[in-house]
Amino acid sequence: MTMTDRLIAPGATRGEVLVSFGTAFAGAALSVALAVGAGLPALAVGVIAVVAFDLYGGAVVNATRSAKLWFHRPGRTAGHHLGFVAVHVQPFILAWAVPGFGWTAAAVVYGSALTAALAVTATPPPLRRPVAFAATALALIWTTSLVSVPHAVAWFAPLLLIKLLLAHLLPEEAAR
Repeated sequence: MTMTDRLIAPGATRGEVLVSFGTAFAGAALSVALAVGAGLPALAVGVIAVVAFDLYGGAVVNATRSAKLWFHRPGRTAGHHLGFVAVHVQPFILAWAVPGFGWTAAAVVYGSALTAALAVTATPPPLRRPVAFAATALALIWTTSLVSVPHAVAWFAPLLLIKLLLAHLLPEEAAR
């Protein structure tokens, strides 16, 4: 398996690779600029760079046809998808490294993503797409209005929800 197969998906097209990595690098650069502009310490800036690269790139990767076909191949279960969501512990990494990103905010963001993912995976397939959008929209209230995070990382929770709930959990649909 090649590095591209591991980072995107087996059979990823050249276009998928370019858009995915281009978005990852652009998102990381913009996020680092925000963090530096906010005067965050070097450790926080470094962590933000890595998290941003993963989330910006991952939101695009998970939306590609190649990744959807890979992640939703025969034999993949709700448990696999929930596990994928559960390993995204970046909220706690930010709470550890970024001043002002509290543990409560981390728990709310992580809990919202996991709860929404449970709702999506428990929904019958014909309703999964609208439920994913509903769960994402409702989780945005919790993650952007009920807890506060530093302005330099205000992009984090919405992007995490997009990556996990809308891009990852929804399978590729056949064209009509």
